[in-house]
Amino acid sequence: MTTEAFVSYAVGCMFGRYSPDKEGFIFANKGETIKDLLAKVPAPSFMHDDDNIILVLEDEYFKDDIISGFRRFLKVTFGAESLAENLEFIAGALSKSKKGGGSPEKVIRDYFLKSFFKDHVKMYKKRPIYWLFTSGKGRGFNALVYMHRYDKETLAKMRTDYLLELEAKLDARMGMLGDDSGAEKGKFGKQVKELMAYDAVLNNEAQEYIDLDDGVVVNYAKFEGLVGKI
Repeated sequence: MTTEAFVSYAVGCMFGRYSPDKEGFIFANKGETIKDLLAKVPAPSFMHDDDNIILVLEDEYFKDDIISGFRRFLKVTFGAESLAENLEFIAGALSKSKKGGGSPEKVIRDYFLKSFFKDHVKMYKKRPIYWLFTSGKGRGFNALVYMHRYDKETLAKMRTDYLLELEAKLDARMGMLGDDSGAEKGKFGKQVKELMAYDAVLNNEAQEYIDLDDGVVVNYAKFEGLVGKI
């Protein structure tokens, strides 16, 4: 298994598509619930993300941050005592095939930000099952959603629980910066503007309560303007 494939498997476990406790699919059909999971894995060692929204941001602003979930996955599967070693190994493998630098977590975060979705689209031949909701080139807001666990409330929850909260967090960070932090203020300012523009689209789509009744390509197109290109 390549490092990228291992990372993809870890994300699948975060969403509940897979489980380190059982081979095969766990959540793989629309409408399945926690009861379906527990029927297959009565005592899971690794619980999936509860709301099916995993944030992929430049920093760890939420507990649902993808690096937080990835650390948790490594602790469960390989032990907490080897976490640092495993992060370093994975970062080293990723940095050989992707441009990146810095701490192991930064390298892995950069991979999720810049390359994971591209690799996923390629792996699934332009029929992605993990969908990237993104605010645009500035990458101010990015969230992965597993299509088989999507429901009509997902977009509204994404907006109220994460997008609007992130706007507030970025505003607060800008307010804490001194006068000599012009470049950083400018960066946060651009991201806030990007988030505000994205919010207008997301809010409109959230009120439509979009359902998914067609194939991947048709369903994905329903979110044009909200998701990354495939």
